[in-house]
Amino acid sequence: MKYPTYARRNEWLPTVFNDLFEDTFMPRISSTAPAINVKEDDKQYVVELAAPGMKKEDFDVNINHEGNLVIKMERKAESNEEDKKARYLRREFSYTKYEQTLILPEDVDKEKIAARVADGVLTVDLPKIVKEEAKVARQITVG
Repeated sequence: MKYPTYARRNEWLPTVFNDLFEDTFMPRISSTAPAINVKEDDKQYVVELAAPGMKKEDFDVNINHEGNLVIKMERKAESNEEDKKARYLRREFSYTKYEQTLILPEDVDKEKIAARVADGVLTVDLPKIVKEEAKVARQITVG
């Protein structure tokens, strides 16, 4: 991808700065889904979703009508400040939108699911249903 000639016309721009406009030095990053980890222990499953820079307001986590976990995140980065003395040499808009549906195992207690965001990671705790084993107490006849 080549950029307009006005971006290269400025002789005062260092070569390294001009290289930022080259595809070989800084290829365009395609949007991809965030990384997800799923852990399990005896008491719960834990879903971790990489979400750097996101706040809790950027997320919508719910159980849909089919009983699946739906994680949505959306964030727009907008700047309305205009600098009348400058012109853009490169400007990229920032917009993030992601949606993931996870089919939950049958042993998840859907009433106790909790989610939190900290240090750029959304963590969803999926507690397992506590199966209380019936304690069988009985008298054994000695024969």
